[in-house]
Amino acid sequence: MRLTDRLAWHATRLLLVAALLGSLGHSLRAQEPGTVIAADKRVQGRTYVFRETGKQIPYALFVPSTYSTAQKWPLIVGLHGLGRPYDWLMGYDGIIDFAERDGYLMVTPLGYDSRGWYGSRGPGVAGPGAAPARGTTAAEPSPPNLGELSEQDVMNVLEIARRDFNVDPDRIYLWGHSMGGAGTYHLAAKHPDLWAALAVAAPAPSSSIGVNPEALERFKHIPILVLQGDADQSVPVAQTRQWVARMKQIGMAYVYVEAKGGDHSNFIAKDREMMSKVFSFFNIVRKNQRPPSP
Repeated sequence: MRLTDRLAWHATRLLLVAALLGSLGHSLRAQEPGTVIAADKRVQGRTYVFRETGKQIPYALFVPSTYSTAQKWPLIVGLHGLGRPYDWLMGYDGIIDFAERDGYLMVTPLGYDSRGWYGSRGPGVAGPGAAPARGTTAAEPSPPNLGELSEQDVMNVLEIARRDFNVDPDRIYLWGHSMGGAGTYHLAAKHPDLWAALAVAAPAPSSSIGVNPEALERFKHIPILVLQGDADQSVPVAQTRQWVARMKQIGMAYVYVEAKGGDHSNFIAKDREMMSKVFSFFNIVRKNQRPPSP
């Protein structure tokens, strides 16, 4: 299919989705922190003090309307892509509706700042992270140990959620898009006994610092859903296929969905059906259903 034909096909498809499901959500077009929270009152914006630096760090939270302390609830931790605000993932088409329907708590950390890579590119400032992140200025650059702080922020927000809510320890899930996918791989390898299941969309691990498919060995017991667009111009589909091939080779429980004509962002952010696959996957996987890790 020619590029012009492909673009026309996608435009038609988006119009049909909009007609069936209503607006695609103006919040997804906004980049400033807090815009999703302002657009959807079901999403809460919260902050906490990062103990080691004294800085107020924001995160977004969703609590189902049926929440009660009388039972344990599954929790999804979501990691955004490079340069995105902390509430960005909460604006993906359908994500709040599905979390409400299926009864999931959700948190989306900032990662200390928007370019921290959640520690997946080392404990320092790596690559694009050297530039001032959103919410900072040239006079306030990203800290030199940004990767370490970014990783710790995720774990801090998870700890806060587990402290404040009755979270089911057998149903803590991690997912991420792009940079967040790299962070998902990294945090799965660092904490392989914590997560019930994983999901990644257009994951962007960096082989230049030794993050390669061999890292899967450290969490091969965790089921994973991998989503990738085959027309992604930011994350080559060949890279994701290489990781999936390694998953198959080592016997991981995985599901791979490759979106024909899918780009880097909108194939998941603005596709309700694709977003629903994450919930369908998490709905059937629990940590206590599998043998303990080696």
